[in-house]
Amino acid sequence: MPIEEIENDTLVYKGANFFKQRLLLSTLSGKPVKIKDIRSDFSDPGLREFEVCLVRLLDKVTNGTVIELNNSGTAIYFRPGLLQGGTITHDCCLKRGIGYYIDVLLAIGPFCKNPLNVIFKGVTNSKDSPSIDHIKSAAFPILKRFIVVDDGLELKIKKRGILPDGGGEVHFKCPVKKSLRSLQVVNPGMVKRIRGTAFTCKVSPAMANRTVESAKGVMLKFLPDVYINTDQNKGRLSGNSPGYGISLVAETTEGVFFATEEISFSKTEDSKQTVPEDLGNKVAIRLLDEIYRGGCADSTYQWLIALYMALGQSNVSKYLVGPLSQYSIHFLQHLRDFFSITFKLENPEDDEDDSIPGFTKVLMTCVGINYTNISKRVN
Repeated sequence: MPIEEIENDTLVYKGANFFKQRLLLSTLSGKPVKIKDIRSDFSDPGLREFEVCLVRLLDKVTNGTVIELNNSGTAIYFRPGLLQGGTITHDCCLKRGIGYYIDVLLAIGPFCKNPLNVIFKGVTNSKDSPSIDHIKSAAFPILKRFIVVDDGLELKIKKRGILPDGGGEVHFKCPVKKSLRSLQVVNPGMVKRIRGTAFTCKVSPAMANRTVESAKGVMLKFLPDVYINTDQNKGRLSGNSPGYGISLVAETTEGVFFATEEISFSKTEDSKQTVPEDLGNKVAIRLLDEIYRGGCADSTYQWLIALYMALGQSNVSKYLVGPLSQYSIHFLQHLRDFFSITFKLENPEDDEDDSIPGFTKVLMTCVGINYTNISKRVN
């Protein structure tokens, strides 16, 4: 919550937590935000390099944004401009994956003046951010539900890049829409198939094959329709660091997707190379846990659903999700700060009749604010 409100509806926050949420919602709402005391009690105070990189990206996709940073980097004033969009090339900080930045563009992309066409360079797979495979598997289906027509929506990996040195390249395109539709999605369906991708960069292709066999050994006990392909990157397409990983996605009969991922990399002081069999077993168990949590969306992107529901048309939207993550809970609080919108959260009891196991579900309900893209070009 804001500490205080000053002139021109500027929201004032303290601390570095949820920095991305605050800048994202400030950009969409048009409300200036001031964040102070950013790691002021740390031995190395101020914004981190990946946070500064995020601010630069928002400056590139907008027109007229005002950014003021104090000398120590412990306070920032951000007054957003108009969402311009267009063609951009962005070199991402290697401390975070490219997914950290694509998350923001997924939220603001449909409301830009021009369709987004962004080339990202950096780390495609990291443990701190959703990978490109995860975004394509879990976030894109959510966006497609709300925009209906997804012509021009694209995410391609040109080069993979593993921590710590990156070297990856990703092309992201997003169409513009006048508004988002309201949805009522309450039936998750039953899992019908599991797909996945195991990749290697600058290591033996046998690593991917061993990971696949281990993951399939677990998943075939749950479902017979399991297929995991391998992506073996060599030479210039393999980035600057060795490593390997795997991404799994489960699809239900109602078009709901659950995704998980794991990577193994070396060349860092605190990293330990994981045995491929352990990696495959771990990602499979994580996917089963994600399915057990249930709902109609992947737990990583509960916040994206809440945002699209809030910005949708002035109708009632309902979405059934699994237990809310801490990130999603704070995102709902920030939505209230920036858009004055609240959600009704309830635990439906209908699941008892169906005898479907899993965690207690949460039914999110709200009335959209009918957020309209006034900048969209009319051909």
